[in-house]
Amino acid sequence: MASNEGPGGERTEPATPKKRREAREKGQVRKSQELVSALMLIIMFGALSLLGPGMWGNMQSLVRNGLTLTWRQGELLLASDVPRLLQLGATEFARIILPLLLIAFTAGVCVNVVQIGFLFSSKALEPKFSRLNPLEGIKRMFSTRTLFEMAKTIAKVIVIGVIAYDEIIKAAPSFTMMAGNNIRAAITATALAIRNAGFKIGLALLIIAIFDFLYQWYKYEKDLRMTKYEVKVEYKQTEGDPQIKGRIRQKQRQMAAMRTMEAVPQADVVITNPTHFAVALKYDAEVSDAPVVIAKGQDYLAQRIKQIARDNDVEIVENVEVARSLYAMCEVGDAIPLELYQAVAEILARVFKSRQGK
Repeated sequence: MASNEGPGGERTEPATPKKRREAREKGQVRKSQELVSALMLIIMFGALSLLGPGMWGNMQSLVRNGLTLTWRQGELLLASDVPRLLQLGATEFARIILPLLLIAFTAGVCVNVVQIGFLFSSKALEPKFSRLNPLEGIKRMFSTRTLFEMAKTIAKVIVIGVIAYDEIIKAAPSFTMMAGNNIRAAITATALAIRNAGFKIGLALLIIAIFDFLYQWYKYEKDLRMTKYEVKVEYKQTEGDPQIKGRIRQKQRQMAAMRTMEAVPQADVVITNPTHFAVALKYDAEVSDAPVVIAKGQDYLAQRIKQIARDNDVEIVENVEVARSLYAMCEVGDAIPLELYQAVAEILARVFKSRQGK
Protein backbone atom coordinates (compact mmCIF):
# COMPACT_ATOMS: atom_id res chain seq x y z
CA MET A 1 0.00 0.00 0.00
CA ALA A 2 2.88 2.30 0.82
CA SER A 3 4.41 1.82 -2.61
CA ASN A 4 1.32 3.26 -4.22
CA GLU A 5 1.79 6.49 -2.28
CA GLY A 6 5.44 6.95 -3.27
CA PRO A 7 7.12 8.01 -6.49
CA GLY A 8 7.12 4.42 -7.80
CA GLY A 9 3.39 3.74 -7.57
CA GLU A 10 1.20 2.47 -10.39
CA ARG A 11 0.06 4.91 -13.05
CA THR A 12 -3.67 4.67 -12.49
CA GLU A 13 -4.72 8.34 -12.60
CA PRO A 14 -5.72 10.25 -15.77
CA ALA A 15 -3.35 13.03 -16.77
CA THR A 16 -4.04 16.43 -15.29
CA PRO A 17 -4.47 19.53 -17.51
CA LYS A 18 -0.99 20.68 -16.45
CA LYS A 19 0.57 17.37 -17.49
CA ARG A 20 -1.20 17.57 -20.84
CA ARG A 21 0.03 21.13 -21.44
CA GLU A 22 3.61 20.13 -20.65
CA ALA A 23 3.38 17.10 -22.96
CA ARG A 24 2.03 19.27 -25.78
CA GLU A 25 4.86 21.79 -25.29
CA LYS A 26 7.29 18.89 -25.74
CA GLY A 27 5.56 17.88 -28.99
CA GLN A 28 3.86 14.84 -27.46
CA VAL A 29 0.42 14.75 -29.07
CA ARG A 30 -2.02 12.07 -30.14
CA LYS A 31 -1.49 11.93 -33.89
CA SER A 32 -1.68 9.23 -36.53
CA GLN A 33 0.76 9.69 -39.39
CA GLU A 34 -1.06 6.92 -41.24
CA LEU A 35 -4.21 9.06 -41.27
CA VAL A 36 -2.23 11.91 -42.84
CA SER A 37 -0.74 9.62 -45.50
CA ALA A 38 -4.04 7.95 -46.39
CA LEU A 39 -6.01 11.18 -46.73
CA MET A 40 -3.20 12.83 -48.69
CA LEU A 41 -3.14 9.86 -51.09
CA ILE A 42 -6.90 10.08 -51.67
CA ILE A 43 -6.78 13.86 -52.12
CA MET A 44 -3.80 13.62 -54.48
CA PHE A 45 -5.49 11.09 -56.76
CA GLY A 46 -8.66 13.16 -56.66
CA ALA A 47 -6.66 16.21 -57.73
CA LEU A 48 -5.00 14.17 -60.49
CA SER A 49 -8.42 13.14 -61.77
CA LEU A 50 -9.38 16.79 -62.12
CA LEU A 51 -6.05 18.31 -63.18
CA GLY A 52 -4.57 15.30 -64.98
CA PRO A 53 -5.86 15.99 -68.52
CA GLY A 54 -4.64 19.59 -68.44
CA MET A 55 -1.28 18.60 -66.95
CA TRP A 56 -0.85 15.88 -69.60
CA GLY A 57 -1.56 18.36 -72.38
CA ASN A 58 0.95 20.82 -70.95
CA MET A 59 3.55 18.05 -70.64
CA GLN A 60 3.05 17.13 -74.29
CA SER A 61 3.51 20.74 -75.34
CA LEU A 62 6.66 20.98 -73.24
CA VAL A 63 8.21 17.89 -74.80
CA ARG A 64 7.14 18.91 -78.31
CA ASN A 65 8.61 22.38 -77.95
CA GLY A 66 11.84 20.97 -76.60
CA LEU A 67 12.22 18.48 -79.43
CA THR A 68 11.37 20.88 -82.24
CA LEU A 69 13.34 23.77 -80.69
CA THR A 70 10.64 26.28 -81.54
CA TRP A 71 12.55 28.89 -79.59
CA ARG A 72 15.33 28.88 -82.31
CA GLN A 73 13.83 27.57 -85.51
CA GLY A 74 16.22 26.71 -88.27
CA GLU A 75 19.39 27.07 -86.20
CA LEU A 76 21.77 24.51 -84.79
CA LEU A 77 21.74 23.72 -81.07
CA LEU A 78 24.92 25.07 -79.56
CA ALA A 79 26.49 24.02 -76.27
CA SER A 80 25.93 27.51 -74.94
CA ASP A 81 22.19 27.12 -75.56
CA VAL A 82 21.79 24.00 -73.38
CA PRO A 83 21.62 25.83 -69.99
CA ARG A 84 18.96 28.16 -71.29
CA LEU A 85 16.97 25.28 -72.75
CA LEU A 86 17.15 23.36 -69.45
CA GLN A 87 16.12 26.45 -67.49
CA LEU A 88 13.09 27.04 -69.69
CA GLY A 89 12.11 23.38 -69.43
CA ALA A 90 12.50 23.31 -65.63
CA THR A 91 10.47 26.52 -65.26
CA GLU A 92 7.64 25.18 -67.42
CA PHE A 93 7.69 21.82 -65.63
CA ALA A 94 7.50 23.57 -62.23
CA ARG A 95 4.54 25.64 -63.42
CA ILE A 96 2.74 22.47 -64.50
CA ILE A 97 3.43 20.48 -61.33
CA LEU A 98 3.09 23.36 -58.81
CA PRO A 99 -0.75 23.15 -58.38
CA LEU A 100 -0.47 19.47 -57.46
CA LEU A 101 2.31 20.17 -54.95
CA LEU A 102 0.30 22.99 -53.38
CA ILE A 103 -2.71 20.70 -53.02
CA ALA A 104 -0.54 18.02 -51.38
CA PHE A 105 1.02 20.54 -48.99
CA THR A 106 -2.34 22.07 -48.06
CA ALA A 107 -3.89 18.64 -47.51
CA GLY A 108 -1.05 17.56 -45.22
CA VAL A 109 -1.24 20.75 -43.16
CA CYS A 110 -5.05 20.61 -42.84
CA VAL A 111 -5.10 16.96 -41.73
CA ASN A 112 -2.44 17.66 -39.09
CA VAL A 113 -4.25 20.78 -37.85
CA VAL A 114 -7.52 18.85 -37.54
CA GLN A 115 -5.74 16.22 -35.43
CA ILE A 116 -3.62 18.36 -33.09
CA GLY A 117 -4.42 22.01 -33.81
CA PHE A 118 -1.72 24.62 -34.43
CA LEU A 119 1.48 23.56 -32.69
CA PHE A 120 5.16 24.37 -33.03
CA SER A 121 7.46 22.81 -30.45
CA SER A 122 11.20 23.32 -30.54
CA LYS A 123 11.58 20.78 -27.73
CA ALA A 124 10.52 18.02 -30.11
CA LEU A 125 13.67 18.78 -32.15
CA GLU A 126 16.03 18.47 -29.18
CA PRO A 127 18.28 15.36 -29.26
CA LYS A 128 17.36 12.59 -26.81
CA PHE A 129 20.54 10.90 -25.63
CA SER A 130 18.51 8.13 -23.99
CA ARG A 131 17.98 6.73 -27.49
CA LEU A 132 21.70 5.93 -27.61
CA ASN A 133 21.29 3.53 -24.70
CA PRO A 134 21.48 -0.07 -26.09
CA LEU A 135 19.18 -1.42 -23.37
CA GLU A 136 16.55 1.15 -24.20
CA GLY A 137 16.90 0.25 -27.87
CA ILE A 138 16.33 -3.44 -27.11
CA LYS A 139 13.26 -2.58 -25.04
CA ARG A 140 11.86 -0.55 -27.93
CA MET A 141 12.50 -3.42 -30.36
CA PHE A 142 10.24 -5.74 -28.36
CA SER A 143 7.71 -3.18 -27.15
CA THR A 144 3.98 -3.24 -27.89
CA ARG A 145 4.37 -0.16 -30.09
CA THR A 146 7.04 -1.87 -32.23
CA LEU A 147 4.90 -4.99 -32.67
CA PHE A 148 1.91 -2.85 -33.64
CA GLU A 149 3.99 -0.87 -36.16
CA MET A 150 5.31 -4.11 -37.67
CA ALA A 151 1.81 -5.54 -37.99
CA LYS A 152 0.64 -2.28 -39.54
CA THR A 153 3.46 -2.31 -42.09
CA ILE A 154 2.73 -5.93 -43.06
CA ALA A 155 -0.96 -5.07 -43.47
CA LYS A 156 -0.12 -2.11 -45.72
CA VAL A 157 2.21 -4.19 -47.91
CA ILE A 158 -0.44 -6.91 -48.30
CA VAL A 159 -3.18 -4.40 -49.09
CA ILE A 160 -1.12 -2.50 -51.66
CA GLY A 161 0.11 -5.73 -53.26
CA VAL A 162 -3.35 -7.29 -53.54
CA ILE A 163 -4.98 -4.15 -54.96
CA ALA A 164 -2.13 -3.49 -57.44
CA TYR A 165 -2.15 -7.13 -58.61
CA ASP A 166 -5.93 -7.08 -59.02
CA GLU A 167 -5.82 -3.89 -61.12
CA ILE A 168 -2.98 -5.22 -63.30
CA ILE A 169 -4.89 -8.46 -63.96
CA LYS A 170 -8.03 -6.50 -64.90
CA ALA A 171 -6.17 -4.11 -67.24
CA ALA A 172 -3.84 -6.67 -68.85
CA PRO A 173 -6.18 -7.61 -71.77
CA SER A 174 -6.68 -3.93 -72.64
CA PHE A 175 -2.92 -3.33 -72.66
CA THR A 176 -2.34 -6.31 -74.93
CA MET A 177 -4.93 -5.22 -77.51
CA MET A 178 -3.91 -1.57 -77.59
CA ALA A 179 -0.14 -1.92 -77.41
CA GLY A 180 0.30 -2.26 -81.19
CA ASN A 181 -2.63 -0.15 -82.29
CA ASN A 182 -3.25 3.05 -80.36
CA ILE A 183 -0.58 4.46 -78.07
CA ARG A 184 -2.86 7.27 -76.84
CA ALA A 185 -5.57 4.78 -75.84
CA ALA A 186 -2.99 2.61 -74.10
CA ILE A 187 -1.71 5.59 -72.09
CA THR A 188 -5.29 6.57 -71.17
CA ALA A 189 -6.08 3.03 -70.02
CA THR A 190 -2.87 2.93 -67.97
CA ALA A 191 -3.67 6.23 -66.30
CA LEU A 192 -7.20 5.04 -65.52
CA ALA A 193 -5.88 1.82 -63.98
CA ILE A 194 -3.39 3.74 -61.88
CA ARG A 195 -6.10 6.15 -60.70
CA ASN A 196 -8.45 3.31 -59.73
CA ALA A 197 -5.67 1.51 -57.91
CA GLY A 198 -4.67 4.71 -56.13
CA PHE A 199 -8.21 5.38 -54.88
CA LYS A 200 -8.65 1.80 -53.69
CA ILE A 201 -5.28 1.78 -51.95
CA GLY A 202 -6.07 5.13 -50.34
CA LEU A 203 -9.42 3.88 -49.00
CA ALA A 204 -7.85 0.67 -47.70
CA LEU A 205 -5.07 2.63 -46.00
CA LEU A 206 -7.71 4.96 -44.52
CA ILE A 207 -9.32 1.98 -42.77
CA ILE A 208 -5.91 0.96 -41.40
CA ALA A 209 -5.31 4.59 -40.41
CA ILE A 210 -8.54 4.70 -38.37
CA PHE A 211 -7.36 1.73 -36.31
CA ASP A 212 -3.95 3.37 -36.02
CA PHE A 213 -5.54 6.62 -34.81
CA LEU A 214 -7.51 4.77 -32.13
CA TYR A 215 -4.36 2.96 -31.02
CA GLN A 216 -2.33 6.19 -30.93
CA TRP A 217 -5.08 7.80 -28.83
CA TYR A 218 -5.07 4.84 -26.39
CA LYS A 219 -1.26 4.79 -26.21
CA TYR A 220 -1.10 8.56 -25.68
CA GLU A 221 -3.56 8.45 -22.78
CA LYS A 222 -1.79 5.44 -21.26
CA ASP A 223 1.66 7.05 -21.48
CA LEU A 224 0.38 10.23 -19.81
CA ARG A 225 -1.18 8.46 -16.83
CA MET A 226 0.11 9.54 -13.43
CA THR A 227 0.55 7.94 -10.04
CA LYS A 228 -1.45 9.16 -7.05
CA TYR A 229 1.79 10.53 -5.65
CA GLU A 230 2.49 12.57 -8.79
CA VAL A 231 -1.05 14.00 -8.71
CA LYS A 232 -0.60 14.96 -5.05
CA VAL A 233 2.79 16.60 -5.70
CA GLU A 234 1.46 18.53 -8.69
CA TYR A 235 -1.52 19.73 -6.66
CA LYS A 236 0.81 21.06 -3.98
CA GLN A 237 2.95 22.79 -6.60
CA THR A 238 0.04 24.44 -8.41
CA GLU A 239 -2.45 25.05 -5.60
CA GLY A 240 -0.04 25.30 -2.71
CA ASP A 241 0.44 23.18 0.41
CA PRO A 242 -2.95 22.70 2.19
CA GLN A 243 -1.37 23.65 5.54
CA ILE A 244 0.04 26.87 4.10
CA LYS A 245 -3.28 27.66 2.42
CA GLY A 246 -5.04 27.06 5.74
CA ARG A 247 -2.75 29.50 7.51
CA ILE A 248 -3.32 32.07 4.74
CA ARG A 249 -7.10 31.72 5.07
CA GLN A 250 -6.82 32.07 8.85
CA LYS A 251 -4.78 35.25 8.43
CA GLN A 252 -7.34 36.60 5.95
CA ARG A 253 -10.15 35.90 8.41
CA GLN A 254 -8.24 37.70 11.16
CA MET A 255 -7.69 40.74 8.93
CA ALA A 256 -11.37 40.75 7.92
CA ALA A 257 -12.35 40.56 11.59
CA MET A 258 -10.10 43.52 12.39
CA ARG A 259 -11.70 45.59 9.63
CA THR A 260 -15.11 44.56 10.99
CA MET A 261 -14.21 45.71 14.47
CA GLU A 262 -13.01 49.07 13.15
CA ALA A 263 -16.45 49.70 11.59
CA VAL A 264 -18.51 49.04 14.75
CA PRO A 265 -18.07 52.55 16.29
CA GLN A 266 -19.79 54.08 13.22
CA ALA A 267 -22.90 51.88 13.65
CA ASP A 268 -26.31 53.24 14.62
CA VAL A 269 -27.33 50.03 16.38
CA VAL A 270 -26.06 46.53 17.16
CA ILE A 271 -28.75 43.86 17.12
CA THR A 272 -28.03 40.67 19.10
CA ASN A 273 -29.80 37.43 19.95
CA PRO A 274 -28.29 38.06 22.74
CA THR A 275 -25.23 35.74 23.00
CA HIS A 276 -24.44 33.97 19.72
CA PHE A 277 -25.00 36.62 17.03
CA ALA A 278 -24.36 40.34 16.70
CA VAL A 279 -25.05 42.50 13.64
CA ALA A 280 -24.09 46.17 13.42
CA LEU A 281 -26.26 48.41 11.21
CA LYS A 282 -25.78 51.92 9.87
CA TYR A 283 -28.41 53.98 8.09
CA ASP A 284 -27.45 56.98 5.96
CA ALA A 285 -30.30 58.19 3.75
CA GLU A 286 -27.87 60.04 1.45
CA VAL A 287 -25.85 56.89 0.74
CA SER A 288 -28.44 54.10 0.75
CA ASP A 289 -32.19 53.65 0.72
CA ALA A 290 -31.96 50.99 3.43
CA PRO A 291 -29.77 50.29 6.48
CA VAL A 292 -26.49 48.55 5.67
CA VAL A 293 -24.70 45.78 7.58
CA ILE A 294 -21.25 47.14 8.46
CA ALA A 295 -20.18 44.34 10.82
CA LYS A 296 -21.39 40.96 11.96
CA GLY A 297 -20.04 38.15 14.11
CA GLN A 298 -20.82 34.90 15.84
CA ASP A 299 -19.88 33.71 19.32
CA TYR A 300 -16.49 35.30 20.19
CA LEU A 301 -16.76 37.94 17.44
CA ALA A 302 -20.29 38.72 18.58
CA GLN A 303 -19.02 39.40 22.09
CA ARG A 304 -16.23 41.61 20.72
CA ILE A 305 -18.72 43.62 18.63
CA LYS A 306 -20.92 44.18 21.67
CA GLN A 307 -17.95 45.23 23.79
CA ILE A 308 -16.76 47.75 21.21
CA ALA A 309 -20.35 49.03 20.88
CA ARG A 310 -20.52 49.60 24.66
CA ASP A 311 -17.14 51.36 24.64
CA ASN A 312 -18.36 53.73 21.90
CA ASP A 313 -21.92 54.29 23.20
CA VAL A 314 -23.54 52.42 20.29
CA GLU A 315 -27.05 51.22 21.17
CA ILE A 316 -27.40 47.42 21.62
CA VAL A 317 -30.82 45.89 21.00
CA GLU A 318 -31.68 42.28 21.74
CA ASN A 319 -33.94 40.70 19.12
CA VAL A 320 -33.39 36.99 18.52
CA GLU A 321 -35.28 36.58 15.23
CA VAL A 322 -34.00 39.76 13.59
CA ALA A 323 -30.40 39.10 14.67
CA ARG A 324 -30.45 35.55 13.31
CA SER A 325 -32.14 36.58 10.06
CA LEU A 326 -29.71 39.43 9.45
CA TYR A 327 -26.69 37.21 10.13
CA ALA A 328 -27.96 34.47 7.81
CA MET A 329 -29.22 36.67 4.96
CA CYS A 330 -26.66 39.49 4.79
CA GLU A 331 -22.93 39.87 4.28
CA VAL A 332 -20.89 42.87 5.39
CA GLY A 333 -21.71 45.74 3.02
CA ASP A 334 -25.17 44.42 2.06
CA ALA A 335 -28.37 46.40 2.53
CA ILE A 336 -30.96 44.63 4.65
CA PRO A 337 -33.54 42.55 2.71
CA LEU A 338 -37.02 43.88 2.03
CA GLU A 339 -38.72 41.41 4.38
CA LEU A 340 -36.81 42.85 7.36
CA TYR A 341 -37.56 46.50 6.60
CA GLN A 342 -40.46 46.74 9.07
CA ALA A 343 -38.69 45.07 11.98
CA VAL A 344 -35.44 47.03 11.51
CA ALA A 345 -37.33 50.30 11.01
CA GLU A 346 -39.07 49.82 14.39
CA ILE A 347 -35.72 49.14 16.08
CA LEU A 348 -34.05 52.18 14.50
CA ALA A 349 -37.03 54.36 15.38
CA ARG A 350 -36.66 53.42 19.06
CA VAL A 351 -32.88 54.01 18.88
CA PHE A 352 -33.22 57.46 17.27
CA LYS A 353 -35.99 58.40 19.74
CA SER A 354 -33.82 57.32 22.63
CA ARG A 355 -30.96 59.49 21.34
CA GLN A 356 -33.27 62.52 21.09
CA GLY A 357 -34.40 61.92 24.63
CA LYS A 358 -30.86 62.06 25.83
